[in-house]
Amino acid sequence: MIGLGSMIGAGVFAAFGPAARAAGTGLLIGLVIAALIAYCNAVASAQLAAAYPTSGGTYIYGRERLGHWWGFTAGWGFVVGKTASCAAMALTFATYAVPGPWWAQRAVAVAGVLGLAALNYRGVTKTVLLTRVLVATSLTALAVVVVGIAAGGHANAEHLGGWSAVGAGGAYGTLQAAGLLFFAFAGYARVATMAEEVRDPRRTIPRAIPIALFITVAVYLVVGVAALLAAGPHVLAAATAPLTAAVESAGAGALAPVMRVGGALAALGALLALIAGIGRTSLAMARHRDLPGWLAAVHPRNQVPHHAEIALAVVVSALVATVDLRGVIGFSSFGVLAYYAIANASAFTQPAADRRWPRWLNLLGAAGCLTLVATLPWQSVLAGAVMFAAGLAGRWLILRRKTANARRSAAT
Repeated sequence: MIGLGSMIGAGVFAAFGPAARAAGTGLLIGLVIAALIAYCNAVASAQLAAAYPTSGGTYIYGRERLGHWWGFTAGWGFVVGKTASCAAMALTFATYAVPGPWWAQRAVAVAGVLGLAALNYRGVTKTVLLTRVLVATSLTALAVVVVGIAAGGHANAEHLGGWSAVGAGGAYGTLQAAGLLFFAFAGYARVATMAEEVRDPRRTIPRAIPIALFITVAVYLVVGVAALLAAGPHVLAAATAPLTAAVESAGAGALAPVMRVGGALAALGALLALIAGIGRTSLAMARHRDLPGWLAAVHPRNQVPHHAEIALAVVVSALVATVDLRGVIGFSSFGVLAYYAIANASAFTQPAADRRWPRWLNLLGAAGCLTLVATLPWQSVLAGAVMFAAGLAGRWLILRRKTANARRSAAT
């Protein structure tokens, strides 16, 4: 449920628009490419989680298999990129829930962040319970989309003909669409980051990750085909709410309020899972002093990283109140793809005793991640490169200062 709540979230309600602008009907090919790379990443994460059943995900795997700098790079990309995604999900929720003035939307977004952080504070059981409700609601809304398009009578199979290009088009546009759509598949990592709170993680996590991914791929393919049949790539590319545009184009405009409710609840589901995953990765990084040690505290009763989640809620609330991050999909994809490239490299180094899948899947996954990074919009690549450079430079300066202090102490 945590994995489904992360993947079947706001991404499916928003990602088809940017993907259609990049590739037209080629977005379906991009979706398959993104799903294939996501599968490689998923089995790498599952294999690593079975060997290292502790909070932190690829931050821990990179440290253990490749070295501390690789682990920090993965953890930094995850925490910073996903913190921005939290703000984007909160704003998406408010945009769907409150069609009023901007200040009302910001207030609702902050309220959503604080409310979900308070729920996460009470423990993972409460998180999973609400996630079940939100996933069921999101799936119901998506089913209404498909049924409404089928019943509307305006779906046109010609919309799927050829390799229609709206933006860059061709192979490059398709790969760019795959990179943008990958944003919506990245939730399976949330399962691995919560290993300390799962019963029998060596058995449960390797089963849960692929199951959640396969269900999500099936749902996205059905919804993507239905949306293209109804609206065509040009309408989707121009829409801020592509699934609402699809039902309206199909002659089922009366279902638009359902899309509004579904989009709002899906954004809440994605935000809930993001808060849980970032809190656990921050906990692991703080334990190794890659983030302030204060964040390593675990609540004695609820067994959650409560300091990390409080800090996250404050930071995200400040971002939501001051900055518009609704265009953060490419930036988030950059960080997540780098994170999974390191996961694949880490899994490749595991010995035969710990292997569950062949090494060539790790090579394919790493190569796929790096390829999709290179084809993202240049603004996303630039912002992501600056973000990683700042984190790595900061860590280098801190380590240099610690080394200098240690030498002075020894000399004294």
